[in-house]
Amino acid sequence: MQDDSREDNDSALFKAELRGVKPIKHDRADTGKAKPDRKRLASLRQAATVSVGAVKVDGLSDQFVIDVGPEDPLYWAANGVQEGQMRKLKLGQIPFDGSLDLHGMTVEKARDILWEFLAEATKLEVRCVRITHGKAVRMDGRKPMIKSHANTWLRQHPQVLGFTSCLAKHGGTGAVYVMLKRTMMDGRDE
Repeated sequence: MQDDSREDNDSALFKAELRGVKPIKHDRADTGKAKPDRKRLASLRQAATVSVGAVKVDGLSDQFVIDVGPEDPLYWAANGVQEGQMRKLKLGQIPFDGSLDLHGMTVEKARDILWEFLAEATKLEVRCVRITHGKAVRMDGRKPMIKSHANTWLRQHPQVLGFTSCLAKHGGTGAVYVMLKRTMMDGRDE
């Protein structure tokens, strides 16, 4: 009999302590890390595709283009980039926070769009993006133009630390993961 009254008393005390407490409406933990605003990134990417008609000097040269085949895997790392980071990039272990598709564009338009996209990604402190260049075999038998140009341009861009062909599920040899420099002091890459 004494145990029953003790349980009733404990239950009453517990209910009294919970008075005014509102139940949580979601079942997800807050990890504290801000999620990328995908809608904002999409609108910025879309805005980057609108040409303002101005002539820009972007530093991406076509003087010497490295021709690559449709199925050739791409890989490049700037001096000083750790091999372990490039291995993670190649294995798709560094998530990409933006994606750009250059399919069907002229070389000039692809260069402008790529330059603006990388500038915006750098401004937003994005660590990794995916660039889909395609691997179309041309009717004249020559190497894929956009893939060859993207391979050359990415090596020239001052914010690119390295790039590698994607895993099959992200485009395989028709796309590359691109690792970018970040200048933000908080959340520095290990």
